[in-house]
Amino acid sequence: MGMNAIFFAWNRSIPGRENLSAEHFDDYVKYLEGLKQKGTITTYDVVFLANHGGDMNGFFFIQGDPGKLDGLVASENWQTHMVRANMHLEGSGAVRGFTGQAALQQKKLWNSLIPE
Repeated sequence: MGMNAIFFAWNRSIPGRENLSAEHFDDYVKYLEGLKQKGTITTYDVVFLANHGGDMNGFFFIQGDPGKLDGLVASENWQTHMVRANMHLEGSGAVRGFTGQAALQQKKLWNSLIPE
């Protein structure tokens, strides 16, 4: 099983670019909705974190078939959204991950590599 999740997080809008962030957020949600309708992704959640003094204040959690996610992150549309985000968000970035059975398989692999 491959990486079946994408974690896209950010800190905050760059001061003076808040309107760009708000507009891009709406565009990105529409983009994800389209991907969900096409079956490219299975689901996504958006989370805004409560004020806590940290450097991560929100994230999208996207799930889907590993192969489809591979194609997604390699696509021009995905790359365009990531570049746009970097132009108006501080601390934005996306990382792949494992959930469900794929996470359990990663744990099993990890366990197998622990020296005796």
